[in-house]
Amino acid sequence: MGLKSLLNLRKRNSLDDQPKERYSPQPQTRDASYERTLQGEEGVPSDGQIKRATRLRRYFAWSASFGYLVSWVFLILILIGNTSDKPVLRNVYFYKLNLADIIPESVPNAQLINSIAQSIGLHDFYQVGLWNFCEGYQSEGITYCSEPETLYWFNPVKVIMSELLSGATVAIPTAIITILSVLRITSQIMFGFFLTACVLNFVLIFVSPILPVKSRWWSLPLSLFSFASMILTLAASIIGTVISYAFKYAAEAQSDLNIHADVGTYMFVFMWIATGFTMWSFAVHSGMGCCCASKRDLKSGRRLIKPDGRIIHAG
Repeated sequence: MGLKSLLNLRKRNSLDDQPKERYSPQPQTRDASYERTLQGEEGVPSDGQIKRATRLRRYFAWSASFGYLVSWVFLILILIGNTSDKPVLRNVYFYKLNLADIIPESVPNAQLINSIAQSIGLHDFYQVGLWNFCEGYQSEGITYCSEPETLYWFNPVKVIMSELLSGATVAIPTAIITILSVLRITSQIMFGFFLTACVLNFVLIFVSPILPVKSRWWSLPLSLFSFASMILTLAASIIGTVISYAFKYAAEAQSDLNIHADVGTYMFVFMWIATGFTMWSFAVHSGMGCCCASKRDLKSGRRLIKPDGRIIHAG
């Protein structure tokens, strides 16, 4: 036992006397392949990485689609408003002409004259939508709505005169007659703009969350369609607002007649909500043309995914 222990001790001492190699770590260099690490084989990112890297772009694309959906719903309400005497629809009109007390109370026997006006065919009110007009009495509500007509415009002189008994006439304010030609042209333009914008927004609801995520090149044509939809909706809303307030001013310009006109609150709100959401969607499409990586950017190598998840431009 003593001899064996002595040999082991001498062997350990001889190993300790040998010079030891010092460890010096080699500096790590990052070549181009390092930038593509964690991206699958041959530098192509995996489906999971692409999904995570394009998450922000998908969020914006879906927000644009949601904006078109909301805008489309309100455009539909504008299109079908005032077409029948049903809840909500009966309250969606551009303006309402009130002739219930066309003769001021200051005139002797005003109530009798107003009753006579009703007996010869004059209704208490006339309200105008995009496709038609409705009429009725304050005590009964809407009694009749005209058939929807393409490129419709409301001609108060023609409508009122056609309903009066033979030989009866009513003095129409001069200001209303003056703006009839302008009213016809602008009403027809507004009709076409609202209808076209409704169709465009319906299509953009479905293509917005798909095509822009695949490639930023799709954002250009979609931005053009979105811009067209925004301009049409905005222009139609401006025309509708101007027509409503212009008609209100013209109807109430005659001080000797007790004519009132009201702007439709529901229609006014619906128009500008549709316009606001369309403008938001256009802004999103425009931004996606230069911001947020698309699937094509990652697959083609134009954008690289860093190990920490950041996305950088190649080169």
